Amino acid sequence: MDIAIGARGEKSVLVTLKNTASALGSGGLDIFATPSLIALMEEACVVALEGCIPAGSSSVGGSVEIRHIAPSPLGATVTAVGELIGINKNRLSFRVEAYDAAGKVGEGTHTRFIIDNALFLVKAQSRKT
Repeated sequence: MDIAIGARGEKSVLVTLKNTASALGSGGLDIFATPSLIALMEEACVVALEGCIPAGSSSVGGSVEIRHIAPSPLGATVTAVGELIGINKNRLSFRVEAYDAAGKVGEGTHTRFIIDNALFLVKAQSRKT
């Protein structure tokens, strides 16, 4: 792996009716949903790893711990930033933050794991009932 502490990724999204709390069932208001914030933060971490993961491998999410600290209205652009802060074998730890034009809207940590695609898919298929 050619992954270094400090690697950063960024991802932005426009708040639309599709990614609101009311649309996703995480609340009744047309504001940026917490599940959408989590997904955006994960995407930023994936961007941080682009070009660093060996062929035949991927990264998968393992845990997310965030605080959604401010609402973002329809029409706002939310930008998430993920920064790699720890590497322990195949476990990668990230600090994540998200902002809209008015300031910070979320913060926390995210863990990803580097996996072998073929082995991971075999494991997933073995879980069929």
